Formats: sequence, C-alpha cells, structure tokens
Amino acid sequence: MQLLVFILVYPILWVISILPHTLFYGVSNVMYFIVFRIVGYRKKVVLDNLKLAFPNKSNDELKSICVNFYKHMCDVFMEMVKTMNLSKAAVKKRFKIVNLEDLKQIEKNKSVLIVCAHYANWEWLVSINNLIDTKGYAVYQKIANKYFDKWIRNLRARWNTTPISQRDTVKTVIRNEKKGVRAIYGMVSDQSPQYSKAQHWSNFMGLNVPIHNGPETLAKKLDLAVVYAKVSKVKRGYYQVEFIPITLAGKETEKNYITEQFLRLTEEQIKEKPEYYLWTHRRWKHAGKKPKFNK
Repeated sequence: MQLLVFILVYPILWVISILPHTLFYGVSNVMYFIVFRIVGYRKKVVLDNLKLAFPNKSNDELKSICVNFYKHMCDVFMEMVKTMNLSKAAVKKRFKIVNLEDLKQIEKNKSVLIVCAHYANWEWLVSINNLIDTKGYAVYQKIANKYFDKWIRNLRARWNTTPISQRDTVKTVIRNEKKGVRAIYGMVSDQSPQYSKAQHWSNFMGLNVPIHNGPETLAKKLDLAVVYAKVSKVKRGYYQVEFIPITLAGKETEKNYITEQFLRLTEEQIKEKPEYYLWTHRRWKHAGKKPKFNK
C-alpha cells in the first residue's frame, strides 16, 4: 500500500515542481482553499494554540493570523516540493544568507549545531551547504511511509546535505569528533517532548511547558558551538536567514542556558510575525500540567 500511494502521488508532485512560479503559487492558492476552506485541516488546533499564545488578541485578529498562516503553510509545503527541480542558483536567489562569513568564522575552529524553529521556510535552510566546504548534516524525523521517507532524504541531499535520523544523531557526531572531522549539524528544535520524558520545563509564549533539550545536551557533551538560524520571510517565495551565535563553546555554558536562549529567540520571531510559525503542532498540549522532574 505504501508503494502504491507513492506511485500515485509522486508524478503529481514532480509535475508541480517544474511549473513556472506564477502557476506554482496558483496551485498553492488552490491547495489553501481545499485545506482551509473545505477540509479545515487542524483548524481547531491552530485557533486553540493562537488563543493560548495570544490571550490579549481579539477574535478577529486571531482569525486573520489563522488565515495567513494557512496560506503560508501551503506555500512552505509547495516550496518543499519545488526543491525537486530547483537549481542551486535559484535557491541562492530566493534564500539569502545575511551573514554567511560569521558562520564560516565559527566553524573554522569547532563543529557547529544550528538550531531553528518551525518558522518561515526551515526546509531551504539545508541549502547553506552549497556555500560552505564543511560537511553538513540535517537531523530529521522519519516518515512512516518508507518511500516518502527516502524521497525527503533525497530532496535534502540534493544540496550537499547528509540527512540523519534523530536516533543516529549522537553517534554520528561522536564518530566525527573522534576522527577530528568538523561538521555542521542542523536541527529543528521547538517540538514538544513526551510528557513522561521531559527533563526541562520553561515559559514559552506565556505558558509553562516541557521543553526539548536534546540540542543543549548534545552541545554540552561534545562542546559544540550553537547558532540560532533566524529565518525570515521577505515576501512570497523569498526568504533570508541570519545566524545568531548562542555559544561558541557548549561545554562552558550554564545548565539550560542554550535551551532558554533558543526559546527567547523563537518567541521574538513568533511575536513579530505569528503567521509564519507552524501552529498545527500541538505545542502547548502539556501546558498547566505538573512537571514530573524538577531539575
């Protein structure tokens, strides 16, 4: 069944990926109409999340953010599909790096962990490996359909990035460090951890929630530099990224410093342009619960 679904869907995705941008974003508009207006995909989840994060905004304001979010979400999915046939020159034009030299300076001396949120277009962030010589890895969560999982891995590998699963991340970094191989690792880090395994709780958008602290654990254990990738949407189909150093020596930071800095930087982006955050995640599902661990 997995193969049948892939065989039926893949040709459609490929045709969409070669469309000129005017038609391409026209398809995204149709997709938005279906997903939001007809299906109402996770609309209640999105509105509930927005109410939690912005309790002082009016219903009209929240509905406006919701509408703009769905339009953006469809664009991001379509832009991931576009990666199938997007040239290096095209992505360089559409995904500009504000301070690439700053990142290069950091990675001259130490392996770097780049952390980002599900904000703007995080998928095209892997394209930075076209512009640097250091080996790059993108941490990802496996997809249940093994054929689509392979498709996603191949998409990211097009831009000189090696995809690695969350399970394989630690051993990959340790192996590289033992060999003296400097590398850049990219990780989306704003997911909600399992309640039973949450080791750190903090205030995020005004609510006390469990926080995923895997990046900090990795950085402190292996003394990685940590950089926040602030991806911003300039206009439809165009983005820019600014690299903001969190620490140049993970081992030397105080406990929870890296995690807290990541949260504050993510909050800042969300508050500035909330429609570009991925509100379909049940990010605040454990808000108000009592932490199981107090560390």
